[in-house]
Amino acid sequence: MSAALKVENLACLRGDRLLFEGLNFTVEPGGALHLEGPNGSGKSSLMRLLAGLLSPLAGEISGPERSYLGHDVALKPRMQLIDELRHWARLDDGTARLPQAMAAMNVAGLAEVPCRHLSSGQRRRAGLARVLASGAPLWLLDEPTAGLDAASAALLAEAMAAHRAGGGMVVAAVHGDIGLEQPAVVRLG
Repeated sequence: MSAALKVENLACLRGDRLLFEGLNFTVEPGGALHLEGPNGSGKSSLMRLLAGLLSPLAGEISGPERSYLGHDVALKPRMQLIDELRHWARLDDGTARLPQAMAAMNVAGLAEVPCRHLSSGQRRRAGLARVLASGAPLWLLDEPTAGLDAASAALLAEAMAAHRAGGGMVVAAVHGDIGLEQPAVVRLG
């Protein structure tokens, strides 16, 4: 079992704007958390703090290895999807998990397609497959259903449920229901 994610007295300053301060929460293994709030309230900034891409103004973040999916899926347009996903899988020691992750997010049939030809939803599913293949106990998902149709959102819900059933954790910045069962909620703004 992995360690819990713990956030203690966290504060975030972006530019001259204090987005939040004194933020505290814990996500236990098998748990989930929705980050909610209006646009500009700091959800994406908090996700970047949790991923280690930004430094907090104050406070502490501790917990297990994490995999982050932001708004940009970061796929090189000229590369085939399989080459991009293999690159990320090698970095995360997830090469063996990649075929199952691609199947789970229904992108296996797109393996030879250059990334520039992928739709927004296909790109999002590819990014989610990267997260699944990572093997990280903690998934950080910033608006993960953006660009997904109902069938793809259902695939994501299944993947999140399976991850949690195995003791994994999910933190998602959301504007509505994404299929997480009984998440805790942190509201910003």
